[in-house]
Amino acid sequence: MARTIAKDHDDKRKQIQDAAAKFFAETGFDRASMSQLAKSCGISKAAIYHYYESKDALLFDILDSYLKALRDRITSIQRGELEPEAYLRNVLTEILQAYRGADHQHRVQIDAMSYLPEEQQALLRSYQRELVTVVSDSLMELAPAALKANPRKVKATTMSVFGMLNWFYMWNGDDREAARAEYAELVSDILTKGLAGIKA
Repeated sequence: MARTIAKDHDDKRKQIQDAAAKFFAETGFDRASMSQLAKSCGISKAAIYHYYESKDALLFDILDSYLKALRDRITSIQRGELEPEAYLRNVLTEILQAYRGADHQHRVQIDAMSYLPEEQQALLRSYQRELVTVVSDSLMELAPAALKANPRKVKATTMSVFGMLNWFYMWNGDDREAARAEYAELVSDILTKGLAGIKA
């Protein structure tokens, strides 16, 4: 007879994910043991093994849940009748808001994804590519003459945008929703109007 899944299974799994993401981000995935992780989560090692068969399985679930949700949120943004500038601003704002509260997951993505098997990394990278495509497509629509014929410029410009967004996450420290919206507008203005067009 199959074991019944507890009603709070998903909630507890999410709590373990969040606590583990914080622990991995602060300790380093390679240096973290399941015993240390259990202590950090405030549960027994046996309880963690009830949900995850290994540290690698937990790492994959953290990143799969985080990146899939991020991908779904950004790819679901409606283009509608928006002009290219307004659409880009919406995309950048939504990315920064999606990053909010996920600093540890974001850090684990950067630092620990390479520890996973290649097939799992490939799946996670596919989520990242879909997110990147949304941004690169919006930039090409904004400046088709400059970008569409030059894939290297598209990639460089797109990655530069993510660099600016990651600056806010890594070094700004202001987690207010309004602050993220304001910074997204600043990045959008730099891209669409140049430095001379930024509001004082």
